[in-house]
Amino acid sequence: LAHKVAATAASSEPSASSLVNGQELHGFVVEDIQTVSELKLKAIRLRHQKTGAEWLHIDRDDTNNVFSVGFNTSVSDSTGVPHILEHTTLCGSSKYPVRDPFFKMLNRSMSTFMNAWTAHDYTQYPFSTQNVKDYENLQNVYLDAVFRPSLREVDFRQEGWRLERSDPADSASSWQFKGVVYNEMKGAFSDAGSLFATRAQQQMFPGTTYQHESGGDPAFIPDLTHAQLVEFHRTHYHPSNARVYSYGNFPLAPQLERVGEVISAYERITPAEVPMDVKPFGEKLVTEFGPVESVGSVDKQTKFSISYLTNDLRSVYETFSMSMFSNLLLNGTSAPMHKALIDSHIGSDYSSNTGYSPYTRQTTLSVGLQGIADKDISLVEQRVAETFAKVREEGFERKRIDAALATVELAYKHKTSNFGLNLMKSLSTGWFHGVNPVDYLKVSENVARLRADVASGGFFEGFVDRYFANSGHKLKYVMLADPKYNQGLDQREHELIQTKLNTLTRADLTTIDEKNKVLAEEQMKKEDLSSLPTLTLADVDAAASRYALDMGVAGECVPVQWRTTSTNGISYFRAINDVRDKHPELRPYLPLFCEALTYLGTKSRDMPEIETEIRLYTGGVSFSPFVTTDLAHLGHIEAGISYGSHCLDQHIEPMFKLVLELVRETNFDNTDRLRALLNSLSSNMFNDVANSGHAYARRLASSTLTPEMQTLEVLNGISQVKFISDLARLSDLTPVVEKLKLVQNVVFNKLAMRTAITTNAGSADDNQVALKRFLESYPEKDTDANAGAGGDKFAASSSRFFCPLPFATNYAGKAIRAVPYNHPDSVKLQLLAKFLTPNYLHREIRERNGAYGGGAGYSPLQGVFSFFSYRDPSPLETIETFARSIKWVTEEHDISEREMTEAKLSVFGDLDSPLSVSEEGMTYFTTGITDDMRQERRDQFFEVTANDLKDVAAKYLLPEASSRPTSVAVIGEESLAISGDWKHVRLQ
Repeated sequence: LAHKVAATAASSEPSASSLVNGQELHGFVVEDIQTVSELKLKAIRLRHQKTGAEWLHIDRDDTNNVFSVGFNTSVSDSTGVPHILEHTTLCGSSKYPVRDPFFKMLNRSMSTFMNAWTAHDYTQYPFSTQNVKDYENLQNVYLDAVFRPSLREVDFRQEGWRLERSDPADSASSWQFKGVVYNEMKGAFSDAGSLFATRAQQQMFPGTTYQHESGGDPAFIPDLTHAQLVEFHRTHYHPSNARVYSYGNFPLAPQLERVGEVISAYERITPAEVPMDVKPFGEKLVTEFGPVESVGSVDKQTKFSISYLTNDLRSVYETFSMSMFSNLLLNGTSAPMHKALIDSHIGSDYSSNTGYSPYTRQTTLSVGLQGIADKDISLVEQRVAETFAKVREEGFERKRIDAALATVELAYKHKTSNFGLNLMKSLSTGWFHGVNPVDYLKVSENVARLRADVASGGFFEGFVDRYFANSGHKLKYVMLADPKYNQGLDQREHELIQTKLNTLTRADLTTIDEKNKVLAEEQMKKEDLSSLPTLTLADVDAAASRYALDMGVAGECVPVQWRTTSTNGISYFRAINDVRDKHPELRPYLPLFCEALTYLGTKSRDMPEIETEIRLYTGGVSFSPFVTTDLAHLGHIEAGISYGSHCLDQHIEPMFKLVLELVRETNFDNTDRLRALLNSLSSNMFNDVANSGHAYARRLASSTLTPEMQTLEVLNGISQVKFISDLARLSDLTPVVEKLKLVQNVVFNKLAMRTAITTNAGSADDNQVALKRFLESYPEKDTDANAGAGGDKFAASSSRFFCPLPFATNYAGKAIRAVPYNHPDSVKLQLLAKFLTPNYLHREIRERNGAYGGGAGYSPLQGVFSFFSYRDPSPLETIETFARSIKWVTEEHDISEREMTEAKLSVFGDLDSPLSVSEEGMTYFTTGITDDMRQERRDQFFEVTANDLKDVAAKYLLPEASSRPTSVAVIGEESLAISGDWKHVRLQ
């Protein structure tokens, strides 16, 4: 009866579409309503009358609903107080007094996104879900977390920083800093690119909030006290300082009521402000030292950039115009700066801060290079000045301008699964600086105005005079590579610890030991989670989503998968060329080959000309290596190339022509551009290891287990990083050119190809005609009928790998060969991974060890069970934790029904994640998994029991019970001094 009463009350509330300006609802008043037809949405701005809290609701027919609450959190120091507060608010609240409700809700929800982040000037707590009950649950948890958090000192010490003995059981052991945020930022500051961008911005904005690091600098994080954290929450996490965002098709009125009940207890305040507007300093040169960006010589590892102060962020049109100016100036091979700096081989690639940055009150545009020699700094400066002068004199080619604007318009028509979340990200910075967020939604108006301004002449040319030719605020920033930089960080950390210790008495140290003991006990305590809301399996749809597909043939022999649906006037094309086991020695070249296709140009046209047409007529053309495992046999794989594009329906024919031109006519003899590409790839790949080391560690560990994982290591792992680095050092690229030509000859073959087209009914015929013409000119070669499915010669084995790199952090991975997709134990192993991460690994790796993250995963398509840690201070201990987790689940822990339900909810959340229209039906196209197979697997998940998890853990993962090949890998600090039977993998 209560449910019926609530439903009746909700149905009597006004819908979002019926609201009018000035209407009051649950303490909020509607201030503005605007329809944005090109985005098919209605934007409703509201304000809470008592506190002044702002709310933007986007009413749109989208099932993936989004909610976020955020606060202005600009800082006046680099202790990382908003970042640590972001973590600590999610460690329990008044209504939900459990240690970590955020992570525990991950398994009590079917959210499509849950996170929180700290930007320069604000902190946000967003989530998205397709389930209305789930939405209400998460909204309640988030609201209580931010407005009524527990903020216990014990949580501050876990998430922020603490002094702790290296061996808590030994009172004579040395002291160290621990803490989740401390280790996260320590890892971030050891990444050369990240550090360069951070330090350059700090130097650009002296005397403002931006001279500080909002995420926290490890050198200053230990200055933060718990009392300061609590005070920052009191002054900043207030409704008067808040921005609330909601999006989708769920009713608005109940949300207003829930939020209104929470914030109505507050009185309106005037939020404190910090300095944001910089005083122009003219021109300044700053030189500092940083970590190396790759192994080997530091002779060409200098980074240099020039940053210019540009417009005030609060001018929406000026910001939009500057972003287009930056795009035209810098992006792509046709850009003037690319020609001046990248094509000239002065450096390996743009510096990490290159581009337009609309994330500060006064925006900036930076241009720079990494991988240069010290002597070339003046040359870079000269080339930058000459390029600006040329743009001032000649402007940009009109066709390139039209292409850039066409890309913007197409991007907004493309139906993505996370449109609401991306929309929020695009408008948040300006909104927190007082801009009307609806102004960011008027894309068509800005595009039309820009076209008119360009047509009147001199528009972009005027930007050069205004901001660059005679800049009153220009920073020239140099970072020299120091091979001993991270050792210096370790020394300074040691000195900071000693400084802390020198201020402490014996009684203080005893108190710290006691607090650490309390924290350890708190982390191991079994909690009562009954206060947390949850979904149940009754909230999960029994039926899997299905996508109507039609199968056909084009060009007499090429299979075509047709998906006809509502696409908003866009057609999507996808193709796969399978080469199986032919020429396995060519596989390391596949990533370079794919990049070269959209970089080198063709035999008749250079890439800048082609690139402009790609942007004018399509949403881009992409090529990538492709590999997948047979659903019944881990030893059989399919490997080759996958590529695709999408375009407005009126551009179907030019899209196919452009793709065919790249496939048939790419000029691999263009060694000048090939060298530039290799230099860029080599630099970027190394930096990617610093950002995603956990993925590289898992891939390296898995490489000994199955043919697919071995292939992925060659294509995408540490092996590929070394391979590209070695190629980049070659003085003669002729052998590389010959290999790329051979790849082209082997890969593109109509007789080993399948295609997929997703379009609306009215454009199916146009696609069919264009595809037929495309295939008429597509390469066709005889195939070897005996090439086989591949992998039979592969022998799985166990190994241990260590890849030492110049980082101040580490990553660990472990992998075990398991079973193929259609094996009955596959679903059980997938559920086991979902169970282990929140119930054991999160506590041991993140909370107790202080790593930023860690967990378990099972890939049913690859048949590999794996573990990982991210930014981990003690990776060898973590590897032992991986093993202990299996002992724990098989011998020590009784899995409850609640825990089983949570693991299943987590799996179903993954399975039911929303897809963009371009992804519908692609699972079958790429892997052969049918809707019926997905439904059968879904049914199996419902039936798995706790004993099933224990059984598969013992059968596949216990070393003493299983002889299955198992490998581990560690990527990180050389100081780990790993020896013995570990294989050392060095990049040089």
